[in-house]
Amino acid sequence: MTPEEFQQAVAEQGFKLSDHQLDQFRDYFQLLVAYNQRVNLTTITAEADVYLKHFYDSLTPVFYVPGLRTDATLVDVGAGAGFPSIPLKILNPALRVTIVDSLNKRIVFLQQLVERLGLTDVRLVHARAEEFGGRRSPDRGQFDYATARALARLQVMSELCLPLVKVGGALIALKAAKAEAELAAATKAIHVLGGKVTEDNSFTLPESHEERHIIVIEKVKQTPSKYPRKAGTPNKEPIQ
Repeated sequence: MTPEEFQQAVAEQGFKLSDHQLDQFRDYFQLLVAYNQRVNLTTITAEADVYLKHFYDSLTPVFYVPGLRTDATLVDVGAGAGFPSIPLKILNPALRVTIVDSLNKRIVFLQQLVERLGLTDVRLVHARAEEFGGRRSPDRGQFDYATARALARLQVMSELCLPLVKVGGALIALKAAKAEAELAAATKAIHVLGGKVTEDNSFTLPESHEERHIIVIEKVKQTPSKYPRKAGTPNKEPIQ
């Protein structure tokens, strides 16, 4: 997907990218590739693949969740090189973004990226998700939306993300072809953590035709204070 094809594909979803936004995506690509030579952020570095599998893929939640077109608060857990939250922020500058990542080298990259792109209302936090959403954390239950893309399987992602969401908000999970099996395995965890699946939007990426899912899990009640459990436990012993 060339930058021009990216612009057209986004326009077909009802979003017209300005010249400034296109420049931001170009600068994002250039910094990502340059920085990736020193610090491993992604295995996807060809321009066509970055525009399709990172930039376009990251924007897909906004096609299905109207709240992401407002000044909502969004926490991106384990964002790595900034996906999906930074592309979403470029598309909707009003979005108020918090990014949490456990590796400081990624936070350092993201700080440079935010400055280079001239983004505001982006908070970067070096922390484990289990600590950031813990019972004593001031950030627990504070966000309209939580999202994650390559963080973990859904039953683990739910434990790390749902505690951060307000009742009435939602976890937006970006998943690929195995989404239905992950969703089935996560049914109990989602219920225990105070969530309810309200949408599973399936589609294919342009050109590659790879299967994708945007799963929306509404927060319908408070998460019990024992969740998330201590660092490492959700992944080792997921809620069954």
